[in-house]
Amino acid sequence: MKSLTRCNYNCLWLCLLFAIFLTLPVVSQDTNYTEYSGEILDGESKAPLEAASLVIKGTNISTICNSEGDFLLKVPNEHKNRSIIVSYLGYTSKEVMIPRLAANKNRIMLSAKVTNLSEVNLMAFSDAKALVRAIYEKVDENNPTEPNMMTAFYRETIKRRNRNVSLTEAVVDLYKQPYNSNKRDVVVLNKARKSTDYRRLDTVAFKLQGGPFSTLYLDIMKYPEYIFTKESIDDYIYNFQPPTAIKGKPVYVVSFAQRETILEPLFKGTLFIDAESLALTNAQYSINLENKRDVSDLFVKKKPRDVIVEPVEVEYQVDYQEKDGKWYYGYGSVSLTFKVSKKRKLFNSVYTLAAEMAVTDWEANTSGFMGNPQNRLNPSVVMVDDVSGFSDPDFWGAYNVIEPEKSIESAINKIQKKLRKKGS
Repeated sequence: MKSLTRCNYNCLWLCLLFAIFLTLPVVSQDTNYTEYSGEILDGESKAPLEAASLVIKGTNISTICNSEGDFLLKVPNEHKNRSIIVSYLGYTSKEVMIPRLAANKNRIMLSAKVTNLSEVNLMAFSDAKALVRAIYEKVDENNPTEPNMMTAFYRETIKRRNRNVSLTEAVVDLYKQPYNSNKRDVVVLNKARKSTDYRRLDTVAFKLQGGPFSTLYLDIMKYPEYIFTKESIDDYIYNFQPPTAIKGKPVYVVSFAQRETILEPLFKGTLFIDAESLALTNAQYSINLENKRDVSDLFVKKKPRDVIVEPVEVEYQVDYQEKDGKWYYGYGSVSLTFKVSKKRKLFNSVYTLAAEMAVTDWEANTSGFMGNPQNRLNPSVVMVDDVSGFSDPDFWGAYNVIEPEKSIESAINKIQKKLRKKGS
């Protein structure tokens, strides 16, 4: 089992090494769209709803809220008379007509949905583990069996304590292979920008190896080997939790944690499963940190001898979007927090590496990969430094992106100021 676990982490390593650079292709975009921004909140507490989704009804165009509940949606003008479906796990979805939206400062409130136990027949399964097995047995029914072409926005940040020291953003094309196929997905870099303050990294350049792959491989229905296999399912204990709802439909909630007899670090978390189709709709999980040395060995590929790296928190999330009875990969996020100590140095540093990727548009792809093979990203990629993009407020054009959080927005403003000084 140990060799399998090491393989599972090969695209989520925390690498302590200096960057390998790539050349980034740049494409231009039209401006035939209208922007709308605002926030999605809990209707009662007014708390922001992180990663709430907004989809233009009748299309595959969508976006995701940031951790502060803020959103930015770019609507092609041919869709400006449609409506937006706003949804969040455990809340009643809301449909909002686009013509009724203001350009900015929209506040959309969602109400928590109470799901009675009677709505979900928990007696349909002998135990929670049987339900988890069922989601993989029904992959041909619930997940796409045809390839799809997706556009996605990727953001990667590195913080030293609460201060951003590296920011990477990219738009990528995902050539998603069928879920019943062993073929790996292809990622093509479309447009990107990055800035890193290496002076604040204690002479050690942190990179999340894999770039967009670090979030793409969280699609555990396509890549079950990263968490559950037919054999490793038995390494966990499963329990039913109170059911919830998504888009008005009842959802099973199953918690899982590794058995006490398993010594190597595995996972614990929660699975959300559509009660009707038995499709996985969402998964939130983290690595067991009881044996921190073993966890560190899983993530740290190389480091100086006098540096000690101790994991503090390792968390993951994946969301799926449903259309016409099929559930598609829609969002993935990973957050790694590490404490870095150096021998003969009094104070340590705490770094948080966070990456998220949201699918913003997709369509069926029957032609296969048609792009230049040289533009494919390798799973071991480390994204290139390219600060020039931060000087252009219209850099992303018509692409839908995740609205920056205030700390990220502040970091971008600082980068822009430095670029303006250099240009003057």
